[in-house]
Amino acid sequence: MKYSRLIAILLVLGGCASPRREPSPGTGVQPERGESHLRNIRQLTDGGENAEAYFSASGDKLIFQSTRDGRTCDQQFIMNTDGSALRRVSNGAGKTTCGYFMDGDRRVLFGSSHALQPECPPRPDPSKGYVWRLDPFDIYVAGADGRGLSRLTNYGVYTAEAVVSPDGRKIVFTSLKDGDLDIYVMNRDGSGVRRLTSQLGYDGGPWWSPDGKRIVYRANHPRTAAEVATYRSLLAERLVRPSKMDLWVMDADGSNQRQVTSLGAASFGPSWTADGKSIVFSSNHHTDPRAGNFDLFLVKPDGTGLEQITTSTTFDGFPMFSPDGRKIVWASNRHARNPRETNVFIADWIQ
Repeated sequence: MKYSRLIAILLVLGGCASPRREPSPGTGVQPERGESHLRNIRQLTDGGENAEAYFSASGDKLIFQSTRDGRTCDQQFIMNTDGSALRRVSNGAGKTTCGYFMDGDRRVLFGSSHALQPECPPRPDPSKGYVWRLDPFDIYVAGADGRGLSRLTNYGVYTAEAVVSPDGRKIVFTSLKDGDLDIYVMNRDGSGVRRLTSQLGYDGGPWWSPDGKRIVYRANHPRTAAEVATYRSLLAERLVRPSKMDLWVMDADGSNQRQVTSLGAASFGPSWTADGKSIVFSSNHHTDPRAGNFDLFLVKPDGTGLEQITTSTTFDGFPMFSPDGRKIVWASNRHARNPRETNVFIADWIQ
């Protein structure tokens, strides 16, 4: 969600993708008032639902998920950072999420439900309130050309949100395999799986620090008996209500877990600045959660120095800095010609 769709995505993107138009790679747009860190913003996709765009190690390509080509749920695509040379790398079946480059950009990994659900999964029952489904993803790897697809995990329950360590040796991910939403680490070949979190509640969206020594993640741990009962009841139906999450950091071995933010809202999609000194994430703590207005923020790992980065009145989320720290990519509803559209944007980062 790094992930499956969170609150703003579901609020403003429910339903099928709009008809495709010819893309205009690299279309320039103006920053909103107050977006002083962003310059030379370019819109890389044009219409439909496009999100979770993440840089290759070389910094010249992006992998992202998109509903296009007549599909009503996400598949994985790669494009250059100017929006050109777009191609699908997943197999077109089921639903996919959370793509990432590995092995010197020669391969990619992502979550896919196609083994158990070759069709797009149904949307959650609206009578449950605001919830999202824990689809039966497992993690797959494929060549950067989409060939040689193979299964890395085989749990048959929500297993996704995978990110490769900076040295390429480990993969951190989120899974329901032991009955709760927890964070795990494994070797790049799927061996040596080890659980890092164990507190009841949703722990997910893990992301390695640039030096590989720490992991930032999002979490919601129910406290009261009523909260625990609601969480367990939804989990039994493979549902979760992610309207309140905060950021946490732990050491790479799972030790020294500590809460970073206490914003009382939905804060998600954390990753690190290139120097590892700050965390970038998306949150709606500063506005009406029902409005779907998320913005990007920076915060230091000790919870100090909270700074707002985007100021659009709609959704901004899933941020990632380029390996050299000179660019930032994210997904946004800004400049959408249809209220259901989310597009990928990239900008130069100004300190």
